[in-house]
Amino acid sequence: MAHPNDKYFDVHPLIVPSGKKSTITIKPLFDHVSLEANSEVTVLPAEGMLHETFKPKPTPTPSNLKDGELVFEYGFEKEQEYTVLVRDGQKQHEFHLYALDRELFERKPYKGDLHIHTCRSDGKESPSYVAAAGRRIGYDFMAITDHHRYEPSLEAIKAYEDAPIDLLLYPGEEVHPPENPVHMVNFGGSFSVNALFELPKYREEVQSIATSLVDFPEGADRYAYASCAWCFDKIRAGGGLGLFCHPYWYAGYRYDVPEALTTLLLEWQPFDALELIGGYHRHEVESNMLQVARYHDERAKGKNIPIVGVTDGHGCETGELFGWYYTVAFSPSLELRDLISSIKDLYSVAVEALPGSAPRAHGPFRLAKYAQFLLREVFPLHDELCREEGRLMLAHASGDPNATNMLSQLKGRTARLYDRLWQL
Repeated sequence: MAHPNDKYFDVHPLIVPSGKKSTITIKPLFDHVSLEANSEVTVLPAEGMLHETFKPKPTPTPSNLKDGELVFEYGFEKEQEYTVLVRDGQKQHEFHLYALDRELFERKPYKGDLHIHTCRSDGKESPSYVAAAGRRIGYDFMAITDHHRYEPSLEAIKAYEDAPIDLLLYPGEEVHPPENPVHMVNFGGSFSVNALFELPKYREEVQSIATSLVDFPEGADRYAYASCAWCFDKIRAGGGLGLFCHPYWYAGYRYDVPEALTTLLLEWQPFDALELIGGYHRHEVESNMLQVARYHDERAKGKNIPIVGVTDGHGCETGELFGWYYTVAFSPSLELRDLISSIKDLYSVAVEALPGSAPRAHGPFRLAKYAQFLLREVFPLHDELCREEGRLMLAHASGDPNATNMLSQLKGRTARLYDRLWQL
């Protein structure tokens, strides 16, 4: 649906509140395109208007031209995508906008990865490198989550503590409790859960939880479930978000988590969010397909399941996984508390963006539909700004003395872009 003319014009705002009139400005950016005073503007709502039964006959919208910029006002009646056609003689330009109800309009879309590895466990690059590479591909937030290790995430944060960057880095780790096959992620927690497994009280407390479970279904491992519940409780105690990781990862001729245990975890839901889209290679995409199908089955039963997408990447320059999967969180801000509460409140989608394929957003229909618009119309502009910051972050991490000053000149660019694209 994207049109090449989008590259030749500046259109603002692109995101407007529904149920009210908004003023839209279209400005030519190059001298090979122009707009005339008699240009005809037509606005076409993708879903139709509230009062329509059949496909409407397009009605031109009044506009005026000032200093080469075309300005028009339109009442965006309901939440949906709108196509704006500008006809100038024999030429026609096409643009896309989105109207949102107030509660979603007041949230911005932030891209992030909540599960990724470095050379401190089984990845290939250092924490500082992975963080910079994440910004380079458009991440607004992320956490290093090495196996068994919390410290690498702090190392990434420390590497940029004096650098003026817009990427928000949070603590994290992949949690591997003993005698439990389930992988979990501690995103944003203030302490390491892995470090607690050596304490005698871990097994005592897990056993106490296991003993207290009533109406426990046959076939599931009581101790393993109790261990999961204990871990997720500890992650929340540290202010973090607990992720149930890759339930349908096929390894060793079976799913990594026994089906009876997966079913119980989805039923009782001790976790905070499900890795709906995980970091699977091309030959493993069936695992993501099964996770998505299972998610929709659970939703059909009335379950509300917060979701994320993650790379689970083990190398940023390998050509595999990195950037293929990520989360878009619709949040009031990038602060950890806002991100976590937004995900828990079902304001997130998991994105699958395999090279050579159109990106696909998975999650609640309303958000997935909006996210597809953002993937076409907004994130390419956002990611272009992030790319240069990520490159300079790499220079900073490698000791370039000029990088800090150059980063300071870029700080705030993505926020200013959003201010321009969202009607204030």
